[in-house]
Amino acid sequence: MTFGRTSRVQEALDHPEARAVLERALPGLADHPSLDMIRGLPIRVLIDRLAATADDEAKAARLWEELAAIETPATPDVEAPAILPRSDYESDLVVEGSAATTFPRSASKWSTFEIRIAGPSHGNPFTDVELTALFDTDGHTTEVDGFYDGDGQWVLRFLPEATGRWSFRTTSTARSLHALTGEFEVSEALAGDHGPVRADGFHFAHADGTRHTPLGTTAYAWIHQPADVRAATLRTLASAPFTKLRMTVFPKGYLYNSNEPELFPFAGDSTGGFDHTRFNPAFFRHLEATIVELGQLGIEADVILFHPYDRWGFADLGRAADDRYVQYVVRRLSAIPNVWWSMANEYDLIAAKTESDWERLAAVVRANDPVRHLQSIHNGLTFYDQSREWITHASVQRTDTYRTAENVDEWRRTWGKPVVVDECGYEGNLEYSWGNISGQELTRRFWEGAVRGGYVGHGETYYRDDEQIWWAKGGLLTGESPARIQFLRRIIEEAPGGVLEPLARGDAPQAGIAGEFYLTYFGFNRPYFYDATLPAGKEYRVDVIDTWNMTIDPLPATYRDRVRVDLPSREYLAVRVVAVDRPAEPGTHAA
Repeated sequence: MTFGRTSRVQEALDHPEARAVLERALPGLADHPSLDMIRGLPIRVLIDRLAATADDEAKAARLWEELAAIETPATPDVEAPAILPRSDYESDLVVEGSAATTFPRSASKWSTFEIRIAGPSHGNPFTDVELTALFDTDGHTTEVDGFYDGDGQWVLRFLPEATGRWSFRTTSTARSLHALTGEFEVSEALAGDHGPVRADGFHFAHADGTRHTPLGTTAYAWIHQPADVRAATLRTLASAPFTKLRMTVFPKGYLYNSNEPELFPFAGDSTGGFDHTRFNPAFFRHLEATIVELGQLGIEADVILFHPYDRWGFADLGRAADDRYVQYVVRRLSAIPNVWWSMANEYDLIAAKTESDWERLAAVVRANDPVRHLQSIHNGLTFYDQSREWITHASVQRTDTYRTAENVDEWRRTWGKPVVVDECGYEGNLEYSWGNISGQELTRRFWEGAVRGGYVGHGETYYRDDEQIWWAKGGLLTGESPARIQFLRRIIEEAPGGVLEPLARGDAPQAGIAGEFYLTYFGFNRPYFYDATLPAGKEYRVDVIDTWNMTIDPLPATYRDRVRVDLPSREYLAVRVVAVDRPAEPGTHAA
């Protein structure tokens, strides 16, 4: 074997010849401040991001040739096999369906319905037993997979999508859990319950048709913080404009993420090691509680299943353990309505996984999620094939230090799916370009993406000595952009249908409906007037919008045919033109 682009940084650093090659390309490598963050990443990340060869193709080619010439010891494949449920988990003396069930006799549409079963706990219940239930009403059936919740407790969770009388019947490899039955009544949805979010053309809507506007933020490891920080995060979100939060299941080992969490997904700890065949129910109950709390605030939880910034080995569990983990997470969370699945944050920086792994894992999600929640995969350096059937929307990271939101309309045409720029750079002052744009620039990117028909995500990265940075851990927001994002949310929600559709444009991007509604955004340009030709036969009202100062100044009359809009020659202005519900009459303004 030799070193290549997908070999891990740590593997090369552990090999004297490979380390020498890397240190020639990157003098001072051993003391580089980013080294601890990227030890588990592919070598190509180190070279592409940090090395002097990154912009010199000839030097880069020589470096890869040198690495490829270095022989490495062959390592045996120690991939653990899949663990199949046991057919002899309970003896024939155990009566079928003898376990005691507890469940409510009524539920409401789009609310989580839970069956708890007091059952067996010997052996390893996480791997030894399979449990499913078939839910039925008037011929409409849904199969739901159950999970072990520790202490002899088994759980089945179901999200009713129809009212009426429902029944269930279980199937299990454990005799006591097999052939359990019950009935319950499902009433109409409670006020505020709209069901899971679906892709709706290039936009999003809840299952009942209610429009969803995904103006999100990122607090990757907020669930891994102390209780007071989590409480502060929820208080902050309660008064913030965000409707989606990106968050990781696994803890994160990265810049400003040095603290050790109290709970881990697996049995064990970071000193004695983890048992990847046994989950930690206390952690998952905590995860579920945080997602429910977000739902109570009207916020979707964009749950990130994998990420590369890992010092515990969770990014490289092996195929069988990966599959068990994804299956367990999805079975526990799929009946919670405000869940989205993100297969990975920066999937292409996870050295241990190939495209076939991602396809297999995406299929595991689908097989265990009867609700069919939204599903995406987020890029680091290279886009995944966003045309894949299982990808419901594009989750995009910035492709350039300066330009990303400007590509949204092109990506819509290419992929034919909603585009969410989940990371376009963060408002803050950290040392990296991704974490030191101004509030004005982040607001501009939000608007730029919105008028091109997409959605942009927020993050805040202002330095703090205590490492309590929103993008990493949640807590408090101090930046200038959230209030402006709230203002943008209002503008989008006031648009026809609550969405912005891009229109053919001239000098400035424009969204709207021809003949009905136009929203033109000027960004960092500063025209002193805007001359608009208006479709004949209607009157229009015109507003000048200052997207930074959050003001809307209506022009004093209605207009037809043509209007010149005088502007104050400031950045971050927009003009909104809306048809009035009556035909044009003599005496209205025309240029």
